[in-house]
Amino acid sequence: MPQPPNQDALKGTFYSPASAAATGQPQAPKGKQMGTVFDYYSIVDDAKKEAKKLSAEATREFEKASAKAQSAAGGIELYSGKYYAACTFGGMLACGLTHTAVTPLDFIKTRRQVDSKLYKSNIQGWRLIYRAEGIRGIFTGWSPTFFGYSAQGAFKYGWYEFFKKTYSDAAGPEKAHKYKTWIYLSASASAEFLADIALCPMEAIKVRMQGTIPKPYTGAIQGITSIMGKEGVAGLYKGIYPLWARQIPYTMMKFASFETIVEMMYARLPGTKADYSKAAQTGVSFSAGYLAGILCAAVSHPADVMVSKLNAYREPGEAFGAVISRVYKDIGFRGLWNGLPMRIVMIGTLTGLQWMIYDYFKIFMGLPTTGGPPAPGAAEKQ
Repeated sequence: MPQPPNQDALKGTFYSPASAAATGQPQAPKGKQMGTVFDYYSIVDDAKKEAKKLSAEATREFEKASAKAQSAAGGIELYSGKYYAACTFGGMLACGLTHTAVTPLDFIKTRRQVDSKLYKSNIQGWRLIYRAEGIRGIFTGWSPTFFGYSAQGAFKYGWYEFFKKTYSDAAGPEKAHKYKTWIYLSASASAEFLADIALCPMEAIKVRMQGTIPKPYTGAIQGITSIMGKEGVAGLYKGIYPLWARQIPYTMMKFASFETIVEMMYARLPGTKADYSKAAQTGVSFSAGYLAGILCAAVSHPADVMVSKLNAYREPGEAFGAVISRVYKDIGFRGLWNGLPMRIVMIGTLTGLQWMIYDYFKIFMGLPTTGGPPAPGAAEKQ
């Protein structure tokens, strides 16, 4: 019968500087010691402790800054003017920052919608643009994107909160709850109608910069002055109808599906919404927003292709119906879906991040996050 290894044999199996010193064995030179598995566990534990420390410190700083902001605002009552102003600012941050961050994705998508044969793949497109123009080329259209979508986000989120409350009050508590999806759809459609009026001029400049080779403008300011000089104000708004056709269904899907998905998630999670931390609630916001974004992309994509084509190809004074017929004859039904996979990735990520940023800002200002049942006993004053 085999005998178990003795203590000396086991000591020789695992090297330890401490045991080596105790037994008089020669130690490995300083700086050249091989760590044991226990040393690596220790490093991981130290990293975890450091991460927790940094997280706690960041939370303290966030709460300190949040308290200062809430004190400066003087307390925000739900559905007051200050509340809608906070939602407007949160929407501006959510849309302006996220759309600007994904400019490279939007750029390639627009180029491929305008001319599907221009690049074989997105990677090839980025590679060719980077070789020719560097990193600035990949971010073509960032300035009209930033200004346009900041304005659009401010209008969209601020007016959505206003119309949601207004329509709910008009319907009454029972009907507002029973027909809540119709409230979400109506409020978001009304908000997006106004938001697109703010977005359209910058969207026209962005699409022309991204869809025309060589790009006709160096930035938003030059684009406005150039279009105004040649075509007047009408030139900035010639894409308003397809923009409404793209954005209104998109936003209706974005807000209604988000609110519904959030409610479903909290209904299936243990406990209530109030039981979850602020970080967990924003995690729910991101997840629900990403899923809603996938639906948004599919619903609004044909109109998105039309917006790109119209801003690039519509002649001054050409009738809207005539250019739509001309574009459709050129690309056909299949062409309306050019760039859909890229747009699903872009819009899913974009929508998830937007809802997360928006709700994080609401938390920062002491307001409840969007969607889901209200916290039990939530006061009107936060």
